[in-house]
Amino acid sequence: MSIGPILIALRTEKHIYQKELAAYLNVSIGTISNYEKELHYPDLETLGKIADFYDVSTDYLLGRTECRYSLDKLVTPLVDTYNYNDLLDTVLQLPQPSRQSLKDYLEYLLFKVKPLPNSNGKKK
Repeated sequence: MSIGPILIALRTEKHIYQKELAAYLNVSIGTISNYEKELHYPDLETLGKIADFYDVSTDYLLGRTECRYSLDKLVTPLVDTYNYNDLLDTVLQLPQPSRQSLKDYLEYLLFKVKPLPNSNGKKK
């Protein structure tokens, strides 16, 4: 995906109007419209501001990755001195069968914490 549709999707997800992003960036609504239509592209400084506004990486905005997370989120402590980036590095070191086992275990953990449908929020 290219930058225009990504900008539209992020703005829609955040339920804001072009004028709100324009005010944050100190540009016109037309400039935001042009970015979204890909008639013009933000300069590097503006691209960084947009990434900060939506709390995503510039690589995500540029369509280079599907990973939305900014560097700030990746270095957020998960437990003690172990952060999300450390977790990612650990997973990447695992052989494929272990990654599948990890995925299965994560799905199990998510199942344990999510309430069952029609249970009025109570776990069974």
